[in-house]
Amino acid sequence: MEAFLDVISAALISIFAQNMVLERALGANVLLYASRKKEHVLGFAAAIAYVTTVSAPLIWLFDTLLGESGYYRVIMPLLYVLTIAVIYIVTLVVIWRFFPKLFKSLKKYVHLSVFNCSVIGALFLCSQQGNDIFGYLGYGIGTGIGFLVAAYLLYAASARLNSPLIPAAFRGYPIMIVYVGILSLALYAFTGYSTSAL
Repeated sequence: MEAFLDVISAALISIFAQNMVLERALGANVLLYASRKKEHVLGFAAAIAYVTTVSAPLIWLFDTLLGESGYYRVIMPLLYVLTIAVIYIVTLVVIWRFFPKLFKSLKKYVHLSVFNCSVIGALFLCSQQGNDIFGYLGYGIGTGIGFLVAAYLLYAASARLNSPLIPAAFRGYPIMIVYVGILSLALYAFTGYSTSAL
């Protein structure tokens, strides 16, 4: 039961308090692309959640076995990218072999959802904040759900942000960036930031 609570608490922290996109701006370009269509929102979030959740136990293993090594911090990003690449290749081969119709529809977008800053940022966050394998799994799951929340908020607002009421110079990408910034500030307020620490 305690392991389940560790996974849930780590997931909730990574969804709301440490959202990869809204707090750290990791994967914002993929977020803007994914939020164009409703079906992209779920697909990108599922792919990100899948890769971060499957990668998390491997990253925990690397951190546990090699964490005391003096050079681990130097090779850590390379190990993360290699882990993501192996999961990406194995998953694509399995989908290509057993689900060829699904492969044709996924191959255009899967690399965008797997190789982005929010995935590798989630793995770095796991290393910094995760205490055990359950914390790592929670951060992995929560990153995908947090991306889903951020992408859906952007998708829901996109019709209003592209209305004729918005000045022409701000329509499209500029107003989306402003909107993401405002969402980020609102989310940042929930983390309990205080100016007394300054």
